[in-house]
Amino acid sequence: MKSAPFVLRAALASTAILAATGAAQAQELNLYTSREPGLVEPLLAAFTESTGITVNTVFLKDGLAERVASEGESSPADLLMAVDAGNLADLVDKGLTQPVESEVLAAAVPENLRDPGNQWFALSMRARVIYAAKDLDTDSITYESLADPEWKGRICIRSGQHPYNTALFSAFMAHHGAAETEEWLTGLKANLARQAGGGDRDGAKDILGGICDIAVANSYYVGLMQSGKGGDEQRAWGDAIKVILPTFEDGGTHVNISGAAVAKHAPNRDQAVQLLEYLVSDEAQKIYAEANYEYPVKPGAAVDPIIASFGELQVDPTPLTRIVENRKEASELVDRVGFDN
Repeated sequence: MKSAPFVLRAALASTAILAATGAAQAQELNLYTSREPGLVEPLLAAFTESTGITVNTVFLKDGLAERVASEGESSPADLLMAVDAGNLADLVDKGLTQPVESEVLAAAVPENLRDPGNQWFALSMRARVIYAAKDLDTDSITYESLADPEWKGRICIRSGQHPYNTALFSAFMAHHGAAETEEWLTGLKANLARQAGGGDRDGAKDILGGICDIAVANSYYVGLMQSGKGGDEQRAWGDAIKVILPTFEDGGTHVNISGAAVAKHAPNRDQAVQLLEYLVSDEAQKIYAEANYEYPVKPGAAVDPIIASFGELQVDPTPLTRIVENRKEASELVDRVGFDN
């Protein structure tokens, strides 16, 4: 029979091992994200260096909600990161998130850029702007005016069913209602220089080619083009345009976001909240601005010089949750007016 002191020492050793294992597990978290790896990795590396917490990342181009839902209560996901407010709202609607009460997040993320129940928070923004030919004699455009006859045959835009445009049309509906939105979409379609399609950067390319005078597109692509990150050809497209920050007549400039939510069954919840809070810090917001030319959500955070050259962004105060409620009806209106035909 083993002596009592030996049993005591063994018990203490076992307890120490379990404690150490628990501590080790507590120093990591699992991130599921649909964001580009090249953008996310610099942020995660900086977080790990600052905190010592390892981030295990699962990159999912599509099917984020479906993956987490299929894993159920045993899902290892701690933090869910996605692009587009609609995708974040879907995570909430499917019951895959949990609320986070955080003074840090409340102070850094404006109320209209987060879920009212604190289920998700915006981390960066991209504005839906106007690319214009450099010699165009205007520096001010409203979204409403895009349907005016003066723009007939002069506008380029990608598919109306693309989430970037569905979000804009949903925002228009939040300001003006469905009937006026349908009328506006009809007018906008009549003003197109070519069939709706391609990507946002094609709008700049077609302005250079003389096909259109203005294009509706996202702000961050200008940084990618004018910086040369997209190559010499795209630099020429970017150099051919100026950027106008349009506004709604009764609001500001429409933005969409990237954001994140803590998973409902997060096994490392505290670490997930810690990462979420880090992502709205001055350091992380600067990385967002430099890596992908996005606008920071935190008031006063640095903006990349290319993006800052557009002028001061006045974000439309309409809550994103109100905008995403209109997505289905906006999509139906796109088909009704034959926008992509």
